[in-house]
Amino acid sequence: MNLKNHWEKLYSTRSPDSVSWFQRHAVKSLDIIKRLGVKKSASLVDIGGGASTLVDDLMELGYSNLSVIDISSTALDVAKNRLGPLSGQVRWIEADVTELLLPEHSIDVWHDRAVFHFLISESDRHSYVNAATEALKPGGYLIVATFAEDGPEKCSGLPVQRYSASQLHSEFGDSFELLGHESERHKTPSGVSQSFVYCYWRKISG
Repeated sequence: MNLKNHWEKLYSTRSPDSVSWFQRHAVKSLDIIKRLGVKKSASLVDIGGGASTLVDDLMELGYSNLSVIDISSTALDVAKNRLGPLSGQVRWIEADVTELLLPEHSIDVWHDRAVFHFLISESDRHSYVNAATEALKPGGYLIVATFAEDGPEKCSGLPVQRYSASQLHSEFGDSFELLGHESERHKTPSGVSQSFVYCYWRKISG
């Protein structure tokens, strides 16, 4: 399956507020970023951010160094159109995270809600972890949310890998110090409850 074509078709045929992962506000992610004490000038990247409203809320809070990365240009266009002239203040990057090459030690905060669990092959997960490790500055923060152990086995027709907090932590290795983990019950637009786990780390080496 061509994943780019899959996501382009989905965002071309579904409204952004009807997809299962839609959040009017990414409350849990925003709360974690605030509690970590991230500076408003920090370089923050939202992996798979696409049509997410996280970037809107971060801009409203005063964060000024934001990048959004998504495999789907259609998803990115949704956010650009929603933000209007403000979209010029954000870096928009169309890329597959498993092939992503950001400048070394250029990112203070790497945020991902619901991309990592789509990486069901070990090689793709390895590529993802390498990309995050290279891009993050020493002392930078990594925030990753996936379906929890009792979460769905598929999403948007694709298989996913479910995680406990300890399993998710083990994927990222000794370069990261686990600072905390939290659970979330996400209600989809159709009313289905989905279980997520959030982990957040500080990069300590590499």
